[in-house]
Amino acid sequence: MIELGVNIDHVATLRQARRTYEPDPVWAAVEAHLGGADGITVHLREDRRHIQDADVRRLKDLTQIKLNLEMAATDEMVGIACGLKPEMAMLVPEGRHEITTEGGLDVAGQEARLRDVVARLADAGIVTSVFIDAELPQVEAAARIGARVCEIHTGPYAHAFHARGRDAEAPAVLAELDKVRLAGQAIRALGMRFNAGHALNYYNVQPMARLPGVRELHIGHAIVSRAVFVGLREAVREMKQLMREAAERGE
Repeated sequence: MIELGVNIDHVATLRQARRTYEPDPVWAAVEAHLGGADGITVHLREDRRHIQDADVRRLKDLTQIKLNLEMAATDEMVGIACGLKPEMAMLVPEGRHEITTEGGLDVAGQEARLRDVVARLADAGIVTSVFIDAELPQVEAAARIGARVCEIHTGPYAHAFHARGRDAEAPAVLAELDKVRLAGQAIRALGMRFNAGHALNYYNVQPMARLPGVRELHIGHAIVSRAVFVGLREAVREMKQLMREAAERGE
């Protein structure tokens, strides 16, 4: 059964705009869980622009849902993760000047360092995921460093979908979708879990959810945006329903 991981970073973005105590990311996680989320994702960035260290600790201590910690592969973040022990740590590239994560992690270009990071996380009992582009060399490198999960960057697909007027059958859209499908096939053949995410929304999610073997989709901005109008619990419920309908049709 396909699962939904909800990224609640932008609940914290709203809070940090006023440097106050609300809205509370823990409350958001509970509401998402009640709406059907299977996991919660937060990105603890080096610059702490939204999620703060205390948020991650409170999410781990106070909620009963799987926690996926997005993080750069730095000594500081590895230390935090090993102390916190989230259910999954996802290694992502990170730049101070980017608005959001702009591409996949170059695993193939830094295998030795990332192999050590994955080993340290594994020793702490943490499943490691890597956020990568839909490229076979990156998938193969992820397997070599010991990653157990690959999350394929779906941004190129989502941007093509939007640029082509939300036409799911446009050649450019189908080409990007096929790249993700082939990457997922390689991930599964190498014994890793196939996840996907980035820029997915209520209009483009179903073709992605129909892909063979995709285990989890991680979605944040679209869900938090809809929650402004319908509430977070309902926004999550609607997304989960779209995903499950698509996955059932794809089986």
